[in-house]
Amino acid sequence: MSKKITASILVIGNEILSGRTQDANIHYLAYELSAKGINVDEVRVIPDVEQEIIEAVNHCRQKFDYVFTTGGIGATHDDITAASIAKAFDVPFELHSKANRILLDHYGDKANAARMRMAMMPRGAELIDNPVSKAPGFKMDNVYVFAGVPLIARAMFEGVKNNLLGGAVTLSRTVSSLDVSEGVIGENLRLVQDQHPDVDIGSYPFLKFGGFGVNLVVRGVNQALIDAVCEDICAMIKQAGGTVIDGETQGEELK
Repeated sequence: MSKKITASILVIGNEILSGRTQDANIHYLAYELSAKGINVDEVRVIPDVEQEIIEAVNHCRQKFDYVFTTGGIGATHDDITAASIAKAFDVPFELHSKANRILLDHYGDKANAARMRMAMMPRGAELIDNPVSKAPGFKMDNVYVFAGVPLIARAMFEGVKNNLLGGAVTLSRTVSSLDVSEGVIGENLRLVQDQHPDVDIGSYPFLKFGGFGVNLVVRGVNQALIDAVCEDICAMIKQAGGTVIDGETQGEELK
């Protein structure tokens, strides 16, 4: 597919906002989605607040092709993601019979009220398998709802990724420069970007190899065009008196 396919990631949880827990799902999901030709255009971290979840889900599901949420579908009082998504879709929040059977089979005589809360879903939810701890995630239209625990979130994503339709895969190439900073090449870099609207050029300064430098990352869907733009960038760096290096190979000269 040539159409750009977009996604957003909603990380839900007070523990992330407080700094107590470090998110590990954004990087994984963004990387895996990019590999399928799905561009993550927005990431949000929101609290365990019903109205915040409702507003974020409704905004993102209308704006993007896919929405992926992580967190808030466990067994405790502050796990309100599933109920909030039911309200976002304006459907009843009720016992999902298949999820109920899965949990009863898994927990047996340990199936207490808290654990069985995880069988409550928005009406019409399609279950997402959880091979790690059995409590399923679910899908509503273009919204995929995963657990926040990274191991479980990854297992859930693995179960659905083959059903996701992607577009053209975004490719990238990095040109690194020593001896010149962003401030020196910034204006000329803007001109290169203006001349090549079909690629995206990102500038990321660093301090290594004993001095300041900048990584210039060119992203697009056409490798030949990316390579041509990188050649223009190399020439621009050299004209500014800088040294073109491969920053990932300890300063090996590219030219």
